[in-house]
Amino acid sequence: MSSPLSATPQKLQLSSNDLRQCLRIAFAGTLGFVLCKLMGWSYGTFFVVNPMLLLGLVPVLNAHILRQFIASTLFVSISILVLQGLFGDKPLAMTLLVILQFGFLFRCMTRGVNFLFGAISMVGLSMQLHFASYPPPVTQVSDIVMSNLVAGAVTLFITFLMYTLFPDTTPRQGRQLPVKPLSNQRHEVILATTVATLSFLVFQSFDLVDSLSAQVASVLVLFPLNWHGAGKAGWNRAIGTLVGCNAGLLIQLLLYNHAGVLLFVALAMWLSIMLFARHHMFEGGQAGAGFGAMTTMGILFGQYLTPEKDLVYSALYRFSSVAISVICTLIAVYLMHQLLNRFSATRLQT
Repeated sequence: MSSPLSATPQKLQLSSNDLRQCLRIAFAGTLGFVLCKLMGWSYGTFFVVNPMLLLGLVPVLNAHILRQFIASTLFVSISILVLQGLFGDKPLAMTLLVILQFGFLFRCMTRGVNFLFGAISMVGLSMQLHFASYPPPVTQVSDIVMSNLVAGAVTLFITFLMYTLFPDTTPRQGRQLPVKPLSNQRHEVILATTVATLSFLVFQSFDLVDSLSAQVASVLVLFPLNWHGAGKAGWNRAIGTLVGCNAGLLIQLLLYNHAGVLLFVALAMWLSIMLFARHHMFEGGQAGAGFGAMTTMGILFGQYLTPEKDLVYSALYRFSSVAISVICTLIAVYLMHQLLNRFSATRLQT
């Protein structure tokens, strides 16, 4: 059974609505990048990636979408405060709480109605647990939570602005949610929760400070919620990361000594995201290679590009770490898939 993200077939040409969505994604990601650099905000990834997630995962804006995004921002902020603030020095208790939260979020995703809440919460929680694992004084939990809340408010402002400037030309048809038997729901929740927890334990146990893209990749690969979709998602994520990293290196090469000029970087970033968003639309708005390239650019530019630091090492390390992360995640997904299919209560029905 497929997730809501894979419910739309690949398109052969772009409609006027698709073009408007491309413009919304490109301007939103670039505007988030410019704002966080001008204001000197930490954790620029939140300000660049969040708008692209909200505008790229869903093509419409309504009250239900807004409620899910706001609930996601609050859920992640409270979770980080509780997990790191109260249980940061208690690994066993923290791991148990993470399992419960992951299970809850993947349950929201497998049911489909609150898929966006579960998806954005999983990405946000994964990123912020990764940042919070850095030892002080590199990171402070309060700074992470405050940045997440500010990024949430900025994302909502940017989203409203984009829909005002680039509204759809025709009404969109709603996506039909797949009807899944209980065995499939159990299979998806247990599989995704187990693999996501293993990823959490690995990145918490080893010194992988610069592996944010790999951490996020291990979560995004799970979005199809089953082995059949995870293989394609893993391939798309690896291809998207490779393309995004090469685009970052190309921009660095073209700008050369002008890489610290915000205007030049913003223009190059807008063009790149626009091209990736176009490919994202050709993939039917799924979390495919185009989406992977966009988020890779968001992480590279938002988190690692400063006037004193270029992208060369970050881009090269990003791809190698993501490739290893995707391979290990897919192995774990396949093993869990085979194990769960041995029992009728958790067997995946195709």
